[in-house]
Amino acid sequence: MLTKTRHNQRITGDERSNHQRGQSVLRQLGQRVRASRLARRMTLRQLASSSGVSSRFLSDLEAGKANISVVKLTSIARAVGTGPAELLGDGAAPAPGRRVVSLLGLRGAGKSTVGRLLADKLRVPFFELDRLIELEAGMRLSEIFAFHGEDYYRRVELSVLKRFLLKHEEAILATGGSVVTSPDAFRLLSERTRTIWLKATPQEHWDRVVKQGDLRPIENRPHAMAELRRRLREREPLYSQAEVTCSTSERSVAAVVSDLVRRIGKRTARPGQHDH
Repeated sequence: MLTKTRHNQRITGDERSNHQRGQSVLRQLGQRVRASRLARRMTLRQLASSSGVSSRFLSDLEAGKANISVVKLTSIARAVGTGPAELLGDGAAPAPGRRVVSLLGLRGAGKSTVGRLLADKLRVPFFELDRLIELEAGMRLSEIFAFHGEDYYRRVELSVLKRFLLKHEEAILATGGSVVTSPDAFRLLSERTRTIWLKATPQEHWDRVVKQGDLRPIENRPHAMAELRRRLREREPLYSQAEVTCSTSERSVAAVVSDLVRRIGKRTARPGQHDH
C-alpha cells in the first residue's frame, strides 16, 4: 500500500510539471501572436476576420489561456504573415548566463548615449544594430532603403541579429527604433536578450535629435511633430512588452545609467515590469 501511494504521488508530481510546462508554452505563444498582430497594426477584430478565428478565442489565446488546434494556429499565422513554427518557437527562455541587453525606443530615446556609458560601467562591449547592418550591406541605411527597400532591410536586420546573438554572450545593443515592428527580430530580442525600453515624451525625442544636429525630422516636413507623436503612439504597445521600462524624462544620463546598472544584475520577474 505504501509503495502504491508513493507511486501515485510521483505521477501527480510529473503531471503537475507537465501542466506547468504546457502553460508556459501557451503564454509564450500568446505573446508571439500579440506581438505579430500589433506589428501589422491589426486589431483583434481584424485578425479574427482574416483568420476565421473568433475574437473571443484570440483574446484568450493572447492571454495564454487558450489551447489551440494546428488548423487554427496555421490560419492565425498566415493572417499575421508568418508560419506556425515561428509562432510556436522552441518554448525556450533566454539562455542561462546570457547577458546581452538590448535597448529599445524611438530615435532620441538616448539608446546610444545611455548604451555606451552603461557598457563602460558593466565592462561589456557596446554595439549599434543599425551600424552592424550598414557594415553587412556595405552602404548607409538611407541608401539601403532607397535602393533595396524595407523588405531587404528587414532580411539583413534579422540575419545580422541572429549572428550577433550567436557570437556575443555579454553586450549592450542599441537597436533601431523600428525593430519592434519586425515580428521575427523583436521575438528574437525578447527571447534571447534582456529588453529595456528607454521611454521619453515626444517633445524630448524631438529636442534630443535636433540638439545632436540632426535636422532630418524637420526638413521639408511641416507636420513632423504630429508624425512623431503618431509613430510613438502606434509603437508604445510593442515597446511596453520589454522586460523593463525605464523613463528618461527629466533625468540625467548618469542617473539613468546608475539605475540600470542596479537593475541589470537582477532577474526581471515578468515582461512589462516598469521602473519609475
